[in-house]
Amino acid sequence: MSNEPIRLSKALASFDALWSPRVVTRVNDYDVRIAKVEGEHIWHVHDDTDEFFLVLDGELHISLREPAGERTVLLPQGAVFTVPRGTEHKPYAPSGAAILMFEPAGTPTVGDRHDEIPDHVDATTGHALNT
Repeated sequence: MSNEPIRLSKALASFDALWSPRVVTRVNDYDVRIAKVEGEHIWHVHDDTDEFFLVLDGELHISLREPAGERTVLLPQGAVFTVPRGTEHKPYAPSGAAILMFEPAGTPTVGDRHDEIPDHVDATTGHALNT
């Protein structure tokens, strides 16, 4: 990791892949990841960790399956939201977004349990495959 300031705009401009987070720095044993997202991700669960989202640009929707039922939270630019561990969720961005996530190092993008992974996504990492 760099001991110099990191410009998130420059880091985001360095790649085009969607739903393929990049680690920009680490804080203790946590990754600070950025991603470009558009369309839908898959329903998934992180059994042992919360997942923090900050919307840098655009708008992110996160559907949640909770004991009281299903709901969707809307995150405009500048908003933050934490999905509690064990909560099934599906992020999506109809018009595209840039996001920052904070989670334990090595946390798979598709969680510990998930819906079927589309062919364009690496089943091990959850990152989009370059096609």
